Formats: sequence, structure tokens, C-alpha cells
Amino acid sequence: MTAADPKEKQLQFVAFCSTLDAGFWHQLTRNKLDVYKLDDKPRSIYGFYYNGDAVGLPCRMSLEFTSFNEVPSVPPNCFLSHGVLHNMNTIDAFKTSDKKFLLEQAASQLWNDIIKGNAIKDPSLLSRFMVLTFSDLKKYHYYYWFAFPALVAPDNVILTKPAQTLDKYFTAKEIDEFLCAYSQFIKNSNSPGFFLVKVDGDNIAVTNFTDFEDACKDRKVIVGFCDPSTMDSYPGWPLRNLLTLVAYHWADKVDEVIVVCFRNRARDGKREINHSLVLHLNVPSIASTAECPKSVGWEKNQRQKLGPRMVNLSSSMDPTRLAESSVDLNLKLMRWRLLPSLDLDGIAQTKCLLLGSGTLGCNVARCLLGWGIRTITFVDNSRVSYSNPVRQTLFEFEDCLEGGKPKAAAAAEKLKKIFPGVNSSGHELSIPMPGHPVNTTEATLAQAKKDVSRLEQLIDDHDVVFLLMDTRESRWLPTLVGASKRKIVINAALGFDTFMVVRHGLKLPKGGAAQKPEVAKKTTSPESPASDETKPNTVIPGSELGCYFCNDVVAPGNSTKDRTLDQQCTVTRPGISMMTGALAVELLITLLQHPDGGYAPADTSSKDDHLSSEFVSPLGLVPHQIRGFLSRFNHVLPASLAFHLCTACSEHVLQEYEKRGFEFLLDAFNNPTYLEDLTGLTELQKETQDAEIWDFSDDESVHSME
Repeated sequence: MTAADPKEKQLQFVAFCSTLDAGFWHQLTRNKLDVYKLDDKPRSIYGFYYNGDAVGLPCRMSLEFTSFNEVPSVPPNCFLSHGVLHNMNTIDAFKTSDKKFLLEQAASQLWNDIIKGNAIKDPSLLSRFMVLTFSDLKKYHYYYWFAFPALVAPDNVILTKPAQTLDKYFTAKEIDEFLCAYSQFIKNSNSPGFFLVKVDGDNIAVTNFTDFEDACKDRKVIVGFCDPSTMDSYPGWPLRNLLTLVAYHWADKVDEVIVVCFRNRARDGKREINHSLVLHLNVPSIASTAECPKSVGWEKNQRQKLGPRMVNLSSSMDPTRLAESSVDLNLKLMRWRLLPSLDLDGIAQTKCLLLGSGTLGCNVARCLLGWGIRTITFVDNSRVSYSNPVRQTLFEFEDCLEGGKPKAAAAAEKLKKIFPGVNSSGHELSIPMPGHPVNTTEATLAQAKKDVSRLEQLIDDHDVVFLLMDTRESRWLPTLVGASKRKIVINAALGFDTFMVVRHGLKLPKGGAAQKPEVAKKTTSPESPASDETKPNTVIPGSELGCYFCNDVVAPGNSTKDRTLDQQCTVTRPGISMMTGALAVELLITLLQHPDGGYAPADTSSKDDHLSSEFVSPLGLVPHQIRGFLSRFNHVLPASLAFHLCTACSEHVLQEYEKRGFEFLLDAFNNPTYLEDLTGLTELQKETQDAEIWDFSDDESVHSME
């Protein structure tokens, strides 16, 4: 820098910072044990960097488990870096390795690629790293030291103008044209991280380094690189070796070098590049240089001194623990950027009971697993048949052999194979039902009583009950028990091209106290819902919502009697169960995130109002019901009040069940009219039949009574 011109300034760079996820170390461990063994020869690996980070984040070089792939696997919008792994067999070999020699070796390879033109054909060769490692596999302690080789040539690059942002160099129209040109360039380039920019009047083109001669006709060249730096005035590390390439091949052919430090940040769903830097540089030629220039690049440790780092992964390197951390990654990223208030711990601790292990049960279980639910219990009384595996995603052909495995146990076993960290079990259980009389023999009564007791205990041990059975009447007993025990109950039912998902109203505790079930415990009272997303007259409190049976005026009966094969089976379009299962789980998770938990009110405003409502749950609306019509690709969100004569959740039924227990249930199972007589439905039906009926004529304005 000359004293005569204060505008000129020495160029400075932001160094890379290494970022390694647990998957990298896990894969290194496997390779060490199964492939490398005692062989410590250098091995090629890959990393990547990103040029769209927010301001304040470091200039990162990332490595993950895919870094060991023979063919590089780079995430979208990221850029390849070529690396060399030196994995030592002992800690002494790690400490005594000749660091100077290793760096010079990497720099020599980089220099050869520049002078021979390899880096012009494939500019990704300009981005390199080296990592020296030692793995203590008894303790899962990993020692490592990164180097990012950069050639110190030329050593006197001068900024002839202060750095400026792209929107100060190009007009808004030119920026749009530049972004379009770059988008077209990356479709055909094998190295999208480096490029030339050609400006011809109003036209802007982005092209490869091989087109240099055509790009510098006016003794000026614009080179670009994808810049991982987020600092306002300083470019990232990849520019160092790019300038060496420019100085060796092109500096004597141009008067000015302009560098576009391309930063492509996503904002509100769009790409934003105005903050990219433009540098005007005086780059001296080094075309006559024969020997490899000096190099720098060893990374500093946490204390900002040259030295290695160590990571202790003893708590996470067990495959099961690693799976747990990986499973939670997507959820944590959701909370990190999109939903800071998301209660992941509350979700993980929720215990879910799935009554039915068929098509719906399998899909609900998989979706619960994706949300981080750790306790999933299956109940079913049937076995896996040959028609099941293609629709029921937890089963395979082998599960059908020799009469088929019990569905509940097979589903739980497969869930653990998918994710060993889940607490999953299966119970073979027949649920007694109205319309299916229980034989009064001693053995039959004892078995029925045992089944009821097991079901009651299972519901008592869980926070949420999913009703996913084939028949209407099989849902009656768990609906009743769930209402009595104040559990969240989610019901899902299928038609051929229709479906329904409904959450049952959560009854207030006896005496009207505000205490809620553990899974739904919040700070507000259920009598004073936290929701203010709609006007008071457009919500139904969660404690007043109806259950699956509240819209019926008859008691549940035997729905399988005298049915043909297609009527006995749940015949649906294949995608229905997947959509229904997913919506049932999403409804539950949204409910759990609401301040009122299971007592969250149901919005009854119009469909258009739904689109503009202020959400109380961070995940959105918490409807009472979701009804879908696949033939019209349409959803509606009805809500209904609890029916005071309901055969499953009305006060009369709950009182009789809590007072008489199994004796009450036996009457309901064996007497077809018992529930209707108890609730008053019989009297209601009689009053309806005795009422006078008006006959309305389409042709007359005066109506007469028949």
C-alpha cells in the first residue's frame, strides 16, 4: 500500500472455520474399524461451504458422513471443497506429524493445478482442505486439526476502490439479469462456485473460466466466486487461491480485475443478492514464478492459537444414541428458525395408545415417530394377512407366513427396527362391543372382564388414545373410558374417498376444577380458554365438544352382521389412510402446542375467516373435526357440541359406568336397547314418531296437513 494514495488498501480475507457433525465421526469410526484398520495412508474426502448465511455466522467449511463418498455429494446451494484425510493410528503419531511438510504437500498440488490449467477447467480445485485426525475409539475422543491451504502469491493485492455492495455497482435490472444468468450457468457447470461475468452493453452473461479470452476484450475482467463470508467488507478464504490463478494466467492481459463476491441469501422465499460485494483490485502478474509460493492455512483452536482440537462424543457415538440425535435434528431445526416456542420435550413425553394396528395404525405410528413421540403402544386382535403389507406400511411378506404374526406385536417390533429409541409394545386384545353379546358362561365372562380391565389400564397409562378400528361399535368402549379418565381421544374413520378426523371433547374434572391431564397441563383455565383468535361466539370450548357418537340418535350395534365381503372390509382409495393418519397426528401435535392443551376451543368461523385468523397454537388452527372429500380434493372443518343424550360420553352414561363398572358394560353389550333407554333416546324416538308431520308441496303456496 502506497502512502501517496490513501484510497488504496491491502486486501484481507476471512478464514474458514471447520464444522463437523456427529455423522462424520460415526462414519470415520466405521471406516477405521472395517476399512482403514492400521493403514494410515492419505485418503480423499470432501467438504462443502455455503454462501447464503446470515450476517454474523462464521465462514464455515462443513463435513458430514457423506464426506467419505467416492462420488462427492454436496447439498443444494452449497459448493464442493476437495480434502485429504490423514488418520493417524496413535496419539503420538498425531502429535509428531510434520505439519509443515503436510501443508507444503497440499500447496504443491494446488500450485500444479493452477499452472497446468486444471483449475481453469475445474475451478473447484481451488478450494482445498486437509484434516489430521486421531480417533480414540475406547473413549470416543476425536483429535483433529484442519488446514485450508492458501498460496501467498501475489502478496501485494491492492484495493483500488473501497469495497461496495452489488446494488451500488449494478442497477436493479442488471442485478435481476445477473441472477438469471447465474441460475442458467449452474445448470450446465460442474463447478458453480467460480465463474466469469461478461457485460456487453445491457446484456450480462455468466460463463466458465475457459471463456476468459472472450471476457476481457476491453482489458477488464470480472471474476466471480460464491463467497461464504458474511462480513460487510471482507471476502472469504476461496478468493485467495482464485487471485493466484488470476495473477498467474490473466493479470498481464488486463488492466483491472473486478471481483464479484457472490452471496446468495434466501429471504421470504426469494433469493437476495444485493449484499454481495464488488472489489476493484490491482493484481500483479506472477506468470514468471516457477517455484511453488509459500502457503498458510492451519486453523486456530478454540483459544485462537495454532493447535489441534478435541471432541468428546462418548455420549452420542452409540448407534442408538446417534439415531436419536439424528431423528430429532429436523424438529430442532424447525424450532431454531421457524417455531421458537415449539415444546419438543412435551411432545416427546406424550404417551400414545393406538387402538388398531392396521392401515391407519401403521400410518399414524410412522407420523408420531417423525414428531419425536417416544412411547407408542399398539392394540389389535388380528393377524397379518397377505393383503396387508402393500397398504399397512409396518408389515412385510414374511409377517404373513404360517398364519400371520399378531398385528400389534409385529407393528411394535417393526417400529423399533426403524428407530431403536422408541418405547413400543403390542397387545393382542379383543375389545367388547355393544351389539356383540357376551356369553354368560363363567369362562366367557371372566375373559370379557379381563379384556375390559386391560383396556382400562392401558388407557390409564397413556396420555392420548387414537381410535383407528374398522367398526363403529368397537370405538364405543374406549370412547367411554377415555371420557371418564379425561384423556385426549383422536378418532379417525375412512370411507371409499372420504375421511373424518375428530378430537373428542375433553370433560372437565369432577367438581369443575381447572387442573388438566399431565399432557395438556398449561397455565390457563379450561373455563377461560386462552384462545382469542376469533370472537367469543365463534368458538366452542374444548370441554363442550362432541365425541364420535354425539351425532347419533341410535346406540352402536353390530355393523358386520349380514355384510358382503366389500362391506366387511374397509375399501378405500390407497392414499386416504395416509392423509387421514397424517392429519390425525398433526391435529394432536397442534392441540398439544395450544396454551389450553386438550381444552383448546374449536373455531367455528367461516372458511374465509380461518385463512386470516390469529393463531394461538404456534402450529395453527385447532379444529374439532376435519372431513375430507378426495373426489373433490376438499377439506371442511365442522364443529359440534356434545349431545346430552350421547350413548358414549353423556353424563348419564359416565355416571353409570363409574358407579357400576363391568356390570353396566355387560348390560350395554347384551341389551340392544339399554343405552337408548338409559340416555332417553328411546323416548326421543317415540316423541318423533308420534309427532305430526307436515307435507310441503312444490306447487302450492298453502300447505296442508295429511
